[in-house]
Amino acid sequence: MRSETTLTEEMRQRFYAAGRWKDHVLTDYLDRAAARWPAKPAIVDPFRRITYGELRPLVDRVAAGFLARGIGPGDVVTVQLPNWIEFVVAHLALERIGAVTNSAMTIFRQAEMRFLLRFAESKAIVIPSTFRRFDHTAMIAELWPELPELQHVFVVGDDVPSGMESFRAFMARPWEREAAAEHRRLAGMRRNPDEVVLLIFTSGTTGEPKGVQHTSNTSLHGSYVMAEALRMSPDDVLLMPSPIAHATGLGYGVRLPLMLGATMVLQDMWDPEEAARFIARERCTFTMGATPFLHGLVGLETLAQYDVASLRFFCCAGAPIPRDLVRRAGERMPNLMVVPAYGLTECFAHYITPFDAPTDKVVSTDGRLVNGMEGRIVDDANQPLPPDQPGEHVCRGATLFVGYYRRPEATRAAIDEQGWFHTGDICTSDEDAYLRVVGRKKDLVIRGGINISPAEIEDLLFSHPKVQNVAIVGMPDERLGERICAYIVPRGGESLALEDVTGYLRAKGLAVQKLPERIEIVGEFPMTPSGKVQKFKLREDIARKVGLKHLV
Repeated sequence: MRSETTLTEEMRQRFYAAGRWKDHVLTDYLDRAAARWPAKPAIVDPFRRITYGELRPLVDRVAAGFLARGIGPGDVVTVQLPNWIEFVVAHLALERIGAVTNSAMTIFRQAEMRFLLRFAESKAIVIPSTFRRFDHTAMIAELWPELPELQHVFVVGDDVPSGMESFRAFMARPWEREAAAEHRRLAGMRRNPDEVVLLIFTSGTTGEPKGVQHTSNTSLHGSYVMAEALRMSPDDVLLMPSPIAHATGLGYGVRLPLMLGATMVLQDMWDPEEAARFIARERCTFTMGATPFLHGLVGLETLAQYDVASLRFFCCAGAPIPRDLVRRAGERMPNLMVVPAYGLTECFAHYITPFDAPTDKVVSTDGRLVNGMEGRIVDDANQPLPPDQPGEHVCRGATLFVGYYRRPEATRAAIDEQGWFHTGDICTSDEDAYLRVVGRKKDLVIRGGINISPAEIEDLLFSHPKVQNVAIVGMPDERLGERICAYIVPRGGESLALEDVTGYLRAKGLAVQKLPERIEIVGEFPMTPSGKVQKFKLREDIARKVGLKHLV
């Protein structure tokens, strides 16, 4: 792997001295859990389960197999799998040998995978044969001639084309005997926790994905602070319906439970009823996902048929949480605390609502700054703003990524000389260090020179009885620059007119300048795999419709 990082010796000394970074990698926690709780379920997926006592030797076996195939320290291996046990095994085996996991969403197709595999210079890839009726092997077979660095294609499934290798057969091979020398090497291979271990491409809400580099320490610090905030323990059972190829799923559905020695439950396709079944059967205590996941679970008509009382925390990140949704969650699941949090691929959740937060903070903020991180709100001149004044959120600390892969100019543009990462998010912070996300810098609607926050309008419209989902974007206008357009997914086939929306917002006391001047009724929004609305696509859509695309 050839890429610069932002790590300095001063950073290392500071974070180690403060106890925020540790001389541990993820497989150290696996070793500990296997020794302490060998019979405890480590992973449950839709098809099977595996204990810690079974997982550790399996990881070592696969790690030896990777070494025998010529995959070693610093090599990038792309893993494009759903939330299955095989993903976790591959990830742990790569970490064991010092290789880099490049996680790729299963929805990525030829264009994304061609770019990703070329740019990452992946030496191998692990894919499903088919998933959700898409043939991944055919896609990679088509791309392979264009990828000189790609040497191995491992396939999870029954249909394995010639030239590719069954990953399940690979996992079952006795590499401890067939590659005895490589297997013995594992004991002496000590991974540096400050080396890059993860390469995750951003989810594309701006249309420009970049390869985010994380070390063991930066990624695991995100797990530590979540466990601290919610007082989690090895007794917890963590359900992950978000894709574990994404920062949320990988950080809190895989790395967090392994760090704790807890059980992870993986759901490979989001379905609220299936989630309720998992919660009831496995006694899940924690889950995490974007607002649409919580909306789906709370709105499940058959929820009362399942015993979901074990679920204590639903950590909600990636999009604003409507207050009405928090209220309805409390009514339907009285034992549940909705935990607002804020983070990015570049910086795992660094604002988290603690378990004992007062109710007003739960319903009105996106969490409190965690230990080991600094955050502030700045104006356009990069000067700190007082509490409750909106500006750009910047952060630095132990959870921050170590640069964009092979994009030093993008890294320098994002991280200033003082080490502050400029998130592009417009936020406020109160006197207690609780954050409230107002919107993306690029999402602000500037109407006649006035900055208007989409989040304020969206929060009000989420409580409209006919609205299932809403996204506010700027609509180009020759005179005012932008006007407000509301994209709405109606609830249950309801019909909505602009007058219904503006009348409702007027009754809620919204200023006239903030009222939508057009609505677009749609069946669904373009989303990232992590559940964020791709507003740039909505802006492009409305610009085409009004014939002013040149103003976008």
